[in-house]
Order: sequence, then C-alpha cells, then structure tokens
Amino acid sequence: MKILDRYILKEHLGTFFFAFVTIMFVFILSFLTKFLERLIGKGLDFRIIAEVVALQSAWMVGLAVPMAALVATVMAFSSLTNSTELTVMRSGGISIYRLVAPVLIAALGLSLLMERFNNVLMPEANYKANALFADITRMKPGLGIDKNAFSDVIKGYSIMVKDIDNSTGELRDIVLYDRGRSNVRTVIMAARGRIEFSYDYRYLILTLEDGQVHELTMPRMDRYRKMVFAKNRYVFDATGYGFERTEEENRRRGGKELSAADLLAMAREFHLKSNVAERSIDKGIEELRTQIATIRNRRDATDALPPAVTGRAIETVDAMIDNLSARVGQMQENRDSFNDYMVEYHKKYSLAFACLVFAVVGAPLGVMARRGGFGAGAALSLFFFVLYWALMIVGEKIADRGVLLPAIAVWLPNLILTGSGLFMLNRLSHSMSGSGR
Repeated sequence: MKILDRYILKEHLGTFFFAFVTIMFVFILSFLTKFLERLIGKGLDFRIIAEVVALQSAWMVGLAVPMAALVATVMAFSSLTNSTELTVMRSGGISIYRLVAPVLIAALGLSLLMERFNNVLMPEANYKANALFADITRMKPGLGIDKNAFSDVIKGYSIMVKDIDNSTGELRDIVLYDRGRSNVRTVIMAARGRIEFSYDYRYLILTLEDGQVHELTMPRMDRYRKMVFAKNRYVFDATGYGFERTEEENRRRGGKELSAADLLAMAREFHLKSNVAERSIDKGIEELRTQIATIRNRRDATDALPPAVTGRAIETVDAMIDNLSARVGQMQENRDSFNDYMVEYHKKYSLAFACLVFAVVGAPLGVMARRGGFGAGAALSLFFFVLYWALMIVGEKIADRGVLLPAIAVWLPNLILTGSGLFMLNRLSHSMSGSGR
C-alpha cells in the first residue's frame, strides 16, 4: 500500500469510529428511552434487561455502519479540501478517481463484512431478541402492548391502546377485537383500563372502564347490539404467561430472523404454491364455463327448467364461484409472502453494499462541503442517508404490492445514489481539470 493510500485511509479511520460510536449511542439511547421504563421495576433481572439491549443492538449495527461510512468519507474529503492537501495532490497530476480508489476498496471490504454480519449474526440476534421479548411479555403482558398498534398479547383477541402510563400501568383509549367467534364480530371500546395477573398468577385480568361493546352477526350482518358499561372485567387463563426460556426449536422464525439462503428457500416454496394455485384457478374457470354451458344447453332443450333443477344449478355455480374466490385469495397470499421474503433477501445484500454506495457519494460531497466544515458535512450525510432510507421504504412498499420485482425495488436506492455519486465525481473531475489549466 502506498503512502498516499495509507494517509487517506488514516483520515477516514478515526472519523469512522467516532461516527459509528456516536450513531450507536443515539440508537441505544432512543431504544432505552422507549423501552427502559417498561422493563425496569417489573421484577426482571438486570442481566435479562442487559441481554435485551445487547441483542437489540444488532439491527442498530446494520444501520450504523453504512451511516458511519458516509460520514467518514464526507468528513475526510472535506478535511483534505480545507487543508488544501487535495489541491496539492491534484496539482501533482493525481486524479480524483485515484484519490477515491483506496476509500472504495476499503468500503468494498466493509460491505463484504457487513454481508456476513447481515446473513449470520443479525438473524440469530433478531431471533434471540424476539424470543426473549416474547418470554418477558408472557410474564408481564402489559409489556407486549404498543401504543397505536394492534397486538396479540391476549390469546384470541387483538388489542390497541392510544396511550400507556408506564408508571401506573394504566391503558387509555382501548380498542379490543374478539377473534374467538367467527359468527359474531365483537368490538370493545373503553376510555381506560388495566391488565394484570390475579394474586395467584392463574388468571390474566383485563379491567375496562367507561366503555361500550358492539356486536354484529356474520355473515349476513342482520343483527347488531350495543351495550354500555361503567366497569367491566374480563378474565383469561394465564397458562403460559410465566417467564421461562423458550426452546429455540419450538419457535418459528420470522423473515428478519432468517439467513439469505433460508429466505430464498421460503420464497421459492411460496412461488411454487402460487403457481399451483394459479393452475388450479385456471382449471376451476374451465369447469365453471363447462357447468354454465351445460345449464344453458339443458335450458335450450326444454325451454324452461324445473325450479328444483334451477335451484341446484345455482347452488352448484355459487359453490364453484366461492371455491374460485378462495383459490384466488390463497394465490394472492402466496404471492404476498413470496414478495415479503424476497424483499428481506435482497435487503441483506443491498444494505451491506450501501457502505460502498455511500463511499461513492461521500467523496464528492466532502469536496463540495469544504466551506461548511463539520456542520455542513454532517447535514449532507444525514440528508443523503434519509433520502436513501426513504427510497428503501418506498421500494419495499412497491415490492409488497407487486408493482415492481423485489430485486428492482430494493436495489433501486443503491442504483440511484451510485449514479448520483458517479455524476458528481465526473463533474468534480472536469471542474478540477478546468481549474488547473
């Protein structure tokens, strides 16, 4: 390695570690602010709380490393420009591409390391973190309730609350859906409430105040009933809510808890199921057409069919249509699952190689931010990372809806930012060449 390469990388190294530590500190502080009050003082051992924080930090590392790579590149080239070292190097005939080359090589190595981290360490950490949090939630059911989001902490119900008082455990503006009866839709709404165990820990007690119960019969929706209560208490069996470690082989992994190979295998399985369902739908449509043609031929031959025959024919056609509707829904579910798994598959690689993308973008940004110092460099870094993340979220939504292939939607932010970086590098190279003549 030449002296010039070592010098440029040395400028990056210190800034990279400083940015990484700072970003991790912000992430961990944000996590603690959100969850610490819900964990401390709930009878949990300190080692369990520390384990939760340590396991949750895995996804933080996956975001902090690319962000730190961007900040380090911007600040390093900004420092070289401010000290006129970049001008001296350029006047010596060294192109901007040669100056960026060691940074790109280091970023590529970092991307390869992050690919291994995203594929090996992060899935295991996410799996253990979710399993541990599920174990804690069984012991302290109130911990599993998030504000303004439905949760299934109570078996057979979905519950959402607008606000939670972590000091008293009081829940406010509660909406509870009863999923236990398929023939009746029950929605319970209450101004406030509390969820806790009975004194012997055998039952889970949900106490609601100032609420209403709405019931609607299904599927005809012809009967509706409304009840108002000042205070109501619901008692559930607390079996399985005590804290104990879940056996790993007894818990199914989610998309963020699988490696790329496992995600690809799951995606292929759902793709195969989707194709099978599609072929089944085509066959069902042909059967429906045949049945309708048979009915028409019989009607034409006898002028009018008896009522009993007509009724049976209508029932047969309705049953076939219902069957087709169910198959279409199944096919759509399989396609949605395929898209979900493929999005997670490509994210493991696209987020890892974001380190290289940010190095391409960061070098010209650092030169452009030479007059603004640290503030301008940090602001530009934040802007481009927010832009990248916004494009990633939009790409995920588009891929989930099937508008674009997951590969295109997830890699599109990398392509856009890489193209922007190369364009800025080209403009910067021409402007420096022009200024040097």
